[in-house]
Amino acid sequence: MRASERAYAALLDEIQSGALPSGAVLAEVEQAARLGVSRTPLREALRRLAADGLAVQQSPRVTVVADLDADDIRSLFEIRRALEETAARLAAQRGDASAFTALAAEFAHVDLDGAEGRDAYYALIARLDAQVDASHGNDYLTSALRTVRTHLVRVRRMARDKPERLAASASEHQLIARALASRDAELAAHATHVHLHNALDSILTSLDSPSTLPEGTP
Repeated sequence: MRASERAYAALLDEIQSGALPSGAVLAEVEQAARLGVSRTPLREALRRLAADGLAVQQSPRVTVVADLDADDIRSLFEIRRALEETAARLAAQRGDASAFTALAAEFAHVDLDGAEGRDAYYALIARLDAQVDASHGNDYLTSALRTVRTHLVRVRRMARDKPERLAASASEHQLIARALASRDAELAAHATHVHLHNALDSILTSLDSPSTLPEGTP
């Protein structure tokens, strides 16, 4: 892996995890030394982060982690709805019904108690996303969704685990998977719309209600 790619991957992970919060200064000399790369590949990594919308160059010498507020999150969900509802419709028409049937069965039996169970649940969501991407067959849509999901990781880290929301989310994902399995394109799109509406509401409520609860995904 090239030095610039290593630097980009490391900084991306830290931005998405919250280790580098909004407004954090990405000083070239300090970051290059910390990541064990020279300043040239570090600059390449910073330019890539800026192109992704994850960093902002405030001046020729100062780059900071981009802000992410409630308005940004609403805008992100506007495009997310359009892309994911389209992906769901196409995946229902073109996908492997048996694969979605199996995923629906897994969502029916998720264990949301404890960190290990929640991690497994988030991994199951990622597998559903991957199956949808593999099913709709539109490379442009996959690319657009990849960009949205890059930002979405930050959003999810800003929200908190809520037992009632996690249980509802599991049911929503099960309905999406069942609709995909039955090749019901409109139900798949509608179930996706409802899930995203509820997810956004949960995230914004979390931002308005500071708490000491652990971070996670709604």
